[in-house]
Amino acid sequence: MTAFFITGTDTGVGKTRVSCALLHALQRRHARVIGMKPVAAGTELINGEWANEDVLALRAASTVQVPALYDNPYLLRQPASPHIAAREEGVEIDIEHIAACFHALRQQADAVVVEGAGGFIVPLQEAQGQSATSADLAVLLRLPVILVVGVRLGCLNHALLTQEAILSRGLTLAGWVANRIDPSMIAPDANVDTLRSRLQAPMLADWAWAPQAEACGLAIKLP
Repeated sequence: MTAFFITGTDTGVGKTRVSCALLHALQRRHARVIGMKPVAAGTELINGEWANEDVLALRAASTVQVPALYDNPYLLRQPASPHIAAREEGVEIDIEHIAACFHALRQQADAVVVEGAGGFIVPLQEAQGQSATSADLAVLLRLPVILVVGVRLGCLNHALLTQEAILSRGLTLAGWVANRIDPSMIAPDANVDTLRSRLQAPMLADWAWAPQAEACGLAIKLP
């Protein structure tokens, strides 16, 4: 079974778009592909139900539909850091429970794409002396990581620090995506060239600024 953990240099850098594009690419090799968003923070009322747009996008890009408690174990109302949103709602995020949901998905799929929340070390839970981050979840799942770099001012430091955090935990950096999210950035090509030389993984895609582009139409290589 093929599986990847998608993380980013920050929130809002295109993790969901990359996850969906990867799911579409995986469909060329596998019949059963599932996207998973273990923790989603931020909902809107859609057809009378509270839903998260990232979760809905992942489900639309999947070929297997599963109960919500498996592909999105934690759905939080507030668009805030997961540990803060969870605390406000009296929810305790248990990464062992997330791992159990992931392993349940593995039984139903040929490929699973797990999209992390925020950046790589964003806190998921801080309560009663217990703490867990998105990085802890990645370590528990032991999946190869794909890094989404939001190409904007500061991305070099963010990308290299995230790579260091991934590799220091014994995880594999399977690839990275350059997502050009700031059309007014100075010297974007030079920044991407620097990332090519310093990130220790293949670049899977280099996406131009195209906020309206559908993920199914975006080219991405499989690691």
